[in-house]
Order: sequence, then C-alpha cells, then structure tokens
Amino acid sequence: MLWLTTANVLDPIQAAFLDRMEVIRLSGYTLEEKLAIADRHLIPKQLREHGLAPDQLEFPERALRRIVDEWTRESGLRALEREIASVCRKVAVQVASGRKNRVAVGPRKIEKLLGTPRFLAEDLLERDRVGVATGLAWTATGGELMFVEALATPGKGQLQLTGQLGEVMKESAQAAFTYCRAWAERHGHPADFFTRHDLHVHLPAGAIPKDGPSAGITVAAAIVSLATGRRIDRKLAMTGEITLRGDVLPVGGLKEKLLAARAAGVRTVILPRLNRRDLAEIPARARKELDLLLVETMEEALERALLPAAGAPRPSPAHRKATRRQTARPKAARARPPRAARRRK
Repeated sequence: MLWLTTANVLDPIQAAFLDRMEVIRLSGYTLEEKLAIADRHLIPKQLREHGLAPDQLEFPERALRRIVDEWTRESGLRALEREIASVCRKVAVQVASGRKNRVAVGPRKIEKLLGTPRFLAEDLLERDRVGVATGLAWTATGGELMFVEALATPGKGQLQLTGQLGEVMKESAQAAFTYCRAWAERHGHPADFFTRHDLHVHLPAGAIPKDGPSAGITVAAAIVSLATGRRIDRKLAMTGEITLRGDVLPVGGLKEKLLAARAAGVRTVILPRLNRRDLAEIPARARKELDLLLVETMEEALERALLPAAGAPRPSPAHRKATRRQTARPKAARARPPRAARRRK
C-alpha cells in the first residue's frame, strides 16, 4: 500500500515519522504559470459551472494579475480558483437578472466584485536610506521582501533584536554584528562607535514569526551602513548567510525569492556564489530582468550594496555594468601564447 500526502511546511511533522517518508519538494507556480493555467483551465471550468458563455465574461490579463497579487498569496492555485469562482457567481447573477448580457472585468472592477484587497503589494523604499537594507525571505506561500532596519542610540555596545525572530535568525544577526565590529576596525572607522552606542535591529511586521539564516548579510549591510553613514541602494536586495570570517554561505528558496524581488521592482540581487547551481531553476525571463551578483565574501557584497559617501564620485554606468558582468559570469583568464609561438602561427 502506498500513501501520498501533501504539506506546505515540514516543521509540524514528527521527526520519527518524517524519517520514514520520501520527501519530494515541489516549488510553487510562477506568476506567468498561474496566468496561463487560469486562462486555459480555471476560467473555462468556472464559466461552465456557473452557466456562462465564454463571450459573457471577459477576464483581461491585468485583472488576473491583480487577483494573484492582491487577493491570493499562495504557491498553488486553490485560492485563485476560489476568487475566479466568486467573480463568476456575481456576474452570473447580473446576467440572469437581465441587468447585463456581457461583462468585462477590468482591474478597477475587480475590487467592486471581490471587496478590499487582502494583501498589499510589497513596495520598495521611497529613497535610499542609511541603516535600512532590503532582504528576501521564503515563506510557505512564496517569497517576499524583508526590510532590515538598524538604529544606534547612546549606550554600551549592546545589540537588541526585535520583530519576533526565531533562534536561528537571532544567532545569524549576532554573527553579523560581531563581523561588523571587526570590519569597522579593519577599515579604519572609529573604533568607539560600537562601544559607545547600543544597536537596535528591527524587522518590521512584528506579528509575523521569522526564522532562518538567510538574513545574515542583510543585517550586516544595515549595520555597516549605519556605522559608515553610507546609504544602501533601495533597488538592490540580498540574501545569504554570513560567517564570522565574512564568508557568504548558500541559502534555500532561491526561486521564490527572486520571483518576489522581480515582482516588487528590484533590479539587482546579491546572492551567494555557491547558489550558482540553483540558477538553472529560475525562469529565463526572471534571470534576464534581474542583475544577479554572485559573491563569496561580505566585502564583495558591501562594495556593491553601499552607495558612495556624500561628496564621493559615483562609478560610471559602464564601470558598474562591467563589474556586474564579471561578478555574475566570471570567466577564466585566457593565457597569451609566447611571442615566438604567435609569430609561427
């Protein structure tokens, strides 16, 4: 006898029971996949079940996109089909009562039919800020942006963490804090900054539990930004674990994180170089629209995340483009043949 079960997360499953199971991990649908499935299967199915002809209800792609972004936040399609069915029911009532014979459901009309949106789209910061970095998080319903805020107050060098963080994330933040103290001393910044100030690191949306090691480099970037007074590019997001030596370690959920970054308008994402093998799972369209910077150390991440200090010259667009190309697609140096060999050839 073979039993097949499904689950969104594995944490609630007892370890002894999980050890006897074969786990097959399936990533969630992308936005493009959801739109295609809705157009080919979900909408025709709901039209039939509600007695509507295909020409009596028009679902533009923009309306479907809004339903996916603001009324459903899941890796599957169950909630999307439920919202489409709700729209079909209300349109069927209008058609049966003779008020309308054909309805085009545009992005604005969706809110009249479904009510207030359940989710707010993740927005980027309005401007580049000091001490605020944009991270990427994985959840059971997909990826999302995660902002990390750091603030210094007079004190004795204590670190305070808030935002309902789990033990793993707290340890990751502590490691980032220790690394930043060593980094500041190594780069000639005032050594007494960390001894005369208490640092408060906060992850907004405090009602939502957060855990995992992938925010390490984001916390470190926010703290270094605060200590140096240099702003962080608001259109840049990052994910990766950090060690006390400053190495950047790989993380999971890369596909969901990158799709969330792309949907929010992020242009550049810093990733661990060891996650290069996972890029094959990313849709080609998302890889094309994002500048993916693969780094091995926190030094590389800071070099690209921190904007120049006030009054310092900004790097030219050509220099930034060349740097990104070398970082994301490193190529082995090609040795020049000896002069005599070139002449014989």
